[in-house]
Amino acid sequence: MRVIGHLPEETIARTFGDFLYVQGIANQVEHQPHDGWAIWVLDEDKLESAGRLLAEFRTNPSDAKYKTEGRKAAELHEKEKLDEEAYRKKLRHGRHLFRPLTPYGFGPLTFALIAASVTVFFLSSFGRNEEAVRALFLTDFSTGSWDTSLPEIRHGQIWRVFSPMFIHFNVFHILFNMLWLRDLGSMIEGRQSSLHLLALVLVISGCSNVAQCYIGMRGPVFGGMSGVVYGLLGYVWMRGKFDPGSGLFLHPTTVWMMIIWFFACLVGVITHIANTVHAVGLGIGLAWGYLSSMRYR
Repeated sequence: MRVIGHLPEETIARTFGDFLYVQGIANQVEHQPHDGWAIWVLDEDKLESAGRLLAEFRTNPSDAKYKTEGRKAAELHEKEKLDEEAYRKKLRHGRHLFRPLTPYGFGPLTFALIAASVTVFFLSSFGRNEEAVRALFLTDFSTGSWDTSLPEIRHGQIWRVFSPMFIHFNVFHILFNMLWLRDLGSMIEGRQSSLHLLALVLVISGCSNVAQCYIGMRGPVFGGMSGVVYGLLGYVWMRGKFDPGSGLFLHPTTVWMMIIWFFACLVGVITHIANTVHAVGLGIGLAWGYLSSMRYR
């Protein structure tokens, strides 16, 4: 799903959206601050043809054919609505699990990551019982020391590379991480895909966890989703900045909050923080977002 262009007025944008719909090109019309009304095309295989139609529309938006096609679109929408209602009558419905909390909805992978984190938080007695989740740390440190060769991982416990992201040590720790994850993860899933988010999460968490273990002061005694969150923040920031058509966007205030919080942790204003996880996660996210935007420039 990508933006093919913007139109200045809602009425004109929706007229063109209806025209595309009749041509068999699924689309969405969405207002964006400072840019006007964005035309999103859902099928990337039809971007080229939709772009040509938009260029043609801009030359003469008052052409009568667009209004005629608009009426056909209304009829098609009504038919789809009736078909959907008939289909729903055949099914039993509970409440929708992934209700939209944001314009892009609540992503299923994002929900799964939050559910896993909350489950681990309860299993660890709200972060007070490390013994209960010891298998999720990078390596065993029950004797007071740890083997720098990470023997558990070498012997097949690969999940330990990623699982520290599910460990949280207090209510505020998990609350803020989950709120950020809900918004950023769902945005990436909604604008790109769950598979893309999964790749980001695995690479960011794996690299930042290993780096924290070897560089941090406490070795493998750390946990939390904050490295992933910083990575997603960096990714969305760079991708939105250099590829506006991706639909990813961070408000400048959010960026400043991220930077201030990062340095507050780094200089010790806030203590007992895995700063290496933050730094590596942010660096990977910034690089990934910038590099992935280059092909669209």
